[in-house]
Amino acid sequence: MEDIRILAINPGSTSTKIAVFNGSNPVFVRTIYHSAEEIAKFEKITDQYSFRKEIIYKQVEEAGIDMNSINAVVGRGGLVKPIPSGVYEVNEAMKADLRNSPMGEHASNLGGLIADDIAKSIKGVRSFITDPVVVDELAPIARLSGHPEFKRISIFHALNQKAIARQHANTIMRKYEDLNLIVVHLGGGISVGAHCKGEVIDVNQALDGEGPFSPERSGTLPVGELIRACFSGKYTQKELMLMVKGKGGLAAYLGTNSAYEVEQRIIAGDENAAFIFEGMAYQVAKEIGAMSTVLKGNVDAIILTGGIAHGKWFVNQVIERVYKIAPVHVYPGEDEMRALALNGLMALKGEIVVKEYE
Repeated sequence: MEDIRILAINPGSTSTKIAVFNGSNPVFVRTIYHSAEEIAKFEKITDQYSFRKEIIYKQVEEAGIDMNSINAVVGRGGLVKPIPSGVYEVNEAMKADLRNSPMGEHASNLGGLIADDIAKSIKGVRSFITDPVVVDELAPIARLSGHPEFKRISIFHALNQKAIARQHANTIMRKYEDLNLIVVHLGGGISVGAHCKGEVIDVNQALDGEGPFSPERSGTLPVGELIRACFSGKYTQKELMLMVKGKGGLAAYLGTNSAYEVEQRIIAGDENAAFIFEGMAYQVAKEIGAMSTVLKGNVDAIILTGGIAHGKWFVNQVIERVYKIAPVHVYPGEDEMRALALNGLMALKGEIVVKEYE
C-alpha cells in the first residue's frame, strides 16, 4: 500500500504549494511564489484557475513524475459551507460552492476544483478535500456574539491545528479524542482553538474578525471606533477591509508582515519593535487564557505551531504568561502538505470514513 501516490495541492494568496507523496513519504515538494503583478491580472480568484493548474502540471512534469501514476488528488479545502472536520470527496455540490462560495473568496477555493479536474483526467483516481478553514464544531454557546443580529462563526487554520494536535497525541501515545488541548496557529493570521476530546468547540474567527492581531490582521478592534471610522467618509469599504485583513497588525504598526524581520529589528535594539511584538504575544496569551476557561481549566497541553513558532523571542513571551495553565509544547512551522497527503492516504486505505458534502 506504500506504493500509493498522492498529489497534494495547496493554493495560497501568493503561492501554490504542490507535493507528491509515495505512501507517507514525500518524493516531491515545491512552493511556487506568485508576484503581486501576476495575481493582479485576475479580477477574481476563480479567474486564476487555469493559471494555477498549468503551473501544477508543469512542475510535476519537470520533476519527472508521470501524472498517470497518481492514485488520488487532495486539494486544500476552501470556503465551502460550515462542515465538521474530516475528508470529503469532491462532488458537484462542493464544486458549485467553491466557485460561488457562500463564505467569500479565497485562493484555497481553487484547491478542490483543480484536484477534481486533475483526478478526472486519470482513470480511477479520486479527489478529496480535508479539514477546510470552515470546519465548524463550535459548541452552541460559543456562537453567541452579544446581539441576535450577529453570530460567531468558525473560520480558522483547521488543517494545521488538527494535524498538529494528532501529531502531539501520537507523540505522547494518547488518542487525540481523549485530550483537551489549546492549539495556537501562529502565521500570517493567528487562531487559538479549544480542542475538547477531538472537537474544536471554540476558536477565534481568524480570517478577519476576532482574536489577537497578527502579522497582517488587526484582530478584535474597539467596535465603537471601528463603526465611527466606517461612517467618517475618510475610507472606502475596500480600504477598511484592508485595515482589518492585509494591512493590519504588524504591517500597520511596523510596516512589515515578516515576524522574522521584526525579531531581527529587536536583536538590533529597536525598542518600538519589541513593544509591538510583545503586544502581539500578550494578545495571544490572553486568548489562550480565554480558551482555558472554555475547557473549564482542564487543559492537557498548550500547543504552539505555525511559522512564527520558529522565533524563540516571541514564543518565550507567550510561554511566560501561560505556562501555569498547562505544559506548553512547540511544533514550529506547518506541514499542511503532509496533512493533506496522509488524509488522502487514509481515505484510500479505508482507515477513515470519507464524508459526503451536501
